[in-house]
Amino acid sequence: MPHAHIATSSASRILVVRICLTALTPLALSGCYLFQAAQGQLAINSRREPIEKAIVDPNNAPAVRTRLQLIAEAREFASGELGLPDNESYRSYVDLKREFVVWNVFATERYSVEPRRWCFPIAGCVVYRGYFKEADAQSYARHLRLDGADASVSGSAAYSTLGHFKDPVLSSMLRWSDTQIAATLFHELAHQVFYAPNESSFNEAFASVVEDEGATRWLQKRNDPAALAAWRTAQNRGTEFSKLLLATRERLRAMYMHSTPSMELYFRKQEEFGRLKFEYRQLKASWNGYSGYDSWFNRALNNADLISAATYDACMPPLENLLNSVGGDLPMFYEAVKRLTKEERTGLCKS
Repeated sequence: MPHAHIATSSASRILVVRICLTALTPLALSGCYLFQAAQGQLAINSRREPIEKAIVDPNNAPAVRTRLQLIAEAREFASGELGLPDNESYRSYVDLKREFVVWNVFATERYSVEPRRWCFPIAGCVVYRGYFKEADAQSYARHLRLDGADASVSGSAAYSTLGHFKDPVLSSMLRWSDTQIAATLFHELAHQVFYAPNESSFNEAFASVVEDEGATRWLQKRNDPAALAAWRTAQNRGTEFSKLLLATRERLRAMYMHSTPSMELYFRKQEEFGRLKFEYRQLKASWNGYSGYDSWFNRALNNADLISAATYDACMPPLENLLNSVGGDLPMFYEAVKRLTKEERTGLCKS
């Protein structure tokens, strides 16, 4: 399946939308799942329009054409200034005529914070299962819940096939800020530089470090200090939000390790999620009322909702240190990451 962003807010790094779905070749999966995946990908491919044509296409709204011009500039910056692949990815546009491109299902056992994994050829094992139709994702999540698991569904506004297809810019991405769109391109292209099967946390952290550095350099080149300040504020909020989820996850992990399933454990679990919502209200007060994460909390939460926090943030600090150790030279950083052994990568991501 594709790599997808789980966006409900343009300012969210986690909700943003990023769980690496990878190349759409889930041959080991059931026939129905394979069919919907292949059908969804083919539908996207058949509707691509080169961005240079979309920019002058009178059928596209002026605001869309302006955004696409900026995206084209960011795409050139990615290859010319960040050392990211110079290929056909994100040089075309698709008007989806829907809010999200895919919907991802995450799952855990009822009393565990460890994600359930699905394994694909080439991509290895990842912590989601993606669908091009929301109804299919919701149906599968209901099946998991009936089987005793915790499950959640997140809509994703962007995706990547790691260069296996000519991934387009999607209309669902245009709801984001200019900076978030550019940052997303940098993130997705980074997956084409390095991707290790079965290592979701490391892959996502690597791409997120490239995204953050790339967005900073992009805004500096554009001489846009206001946008840079807004981006840093959004990233800081995302980091604080992640820490909140990770703290909840660790409390739940400890509780599940030292308890046996019981009605008491069920209520203690609910209390933890109530505490998470209370702590979010306190955090929000320190953000001067910023409400970009409200929709995430306005629902019943379970273990599966915490998966993306662990996937994205566990490995980022040591990778940021690695980038600093090579003086911020991105090509040198890419090579340093490629030289890391599997054991070294796993060690960096222990949480």
